[in-house]
Amino acid sequence: MSAFARLVEQLADLLQPLFHASAAAAAIVLFTAFVRLLVHPLSRSAARGQRARTKLQPRIAELRKKHAKNPEKLRTAVLELHTAEKVSPLSGILPSLLQLPAFFLLYHLFSSSTIGGEANGLLAHKLFAAPLGDRWADALGDGGVLGASGLVYLALFAIVAAVATFNYRRTKRMVAANAPVADSDQPVPGLGAITKVMPFMSFITLVSVAVMPLAAALYMVTSTTWSAVERAFLYPLNT
Repeated sequence: MSAFARLVEQLADLLQPLFHASAAAAAIVLFTAFVRLLVHPLSRSAARGQRARTKLQPRIAELRKKHAKNPEKLRTAVLELHTAEKVSPLSGILPSLLQLPAFFLLYHLFSSSTIGGEANGLLAHKLFAAPLGDRWADALGDGGVLGASGLVYLALFAIVAAVATFNYRRTKRMVAANAPVADSDQPVPGLGAITKVMPFMSFITLVSVAVMPLAAALYMVTSTTWSAVERAFLYPLNT
């Protein structure tokens, strides 16, 4: 973790002439963008997989008719079809999973009072008036909702709410478009339930931003916004 702390500090030093006291926050945004660039090829691969699954829908519909009275055989047949066509129903999850180590490293870094036996100097860095190691509860206790720190969180909440609403509308449209084959294209147990709650998942970010250190919240806001833009290009909706 000491090496990661030095990386953040070095990035902050490079950005300090442009962002001054918020240089460490800018470094986190830059770090997040770098992580997302690294996993972008996997996101593109996941999009290709989604298009491949869409092309398989007529064949899956035939399997559904053939095995209408035997759900277990239907599930097995769909899995075999995906395997034969080298299509993974879980490929879209991989980009998110690969981001978790970077997120947890950042979360731990700004939740620790010491690094390598020394005081964690990164906790003194701020995003405007809000310390990167603080949480929303700290901002509420120091000036309230409309205090200097509270306004930073309100801005983040506004961004997250806008992105969540955008994702909600897109996901609802995508789920509706795939509804006719939803029952036949779910070889993974429980995937149907996940599909139903997917439109609401983005709003969970609002709660996360409120309870985690501001640095980790900034990572999440940046990554969530990136995802919304990325998916808009990779998964265009038919209008």
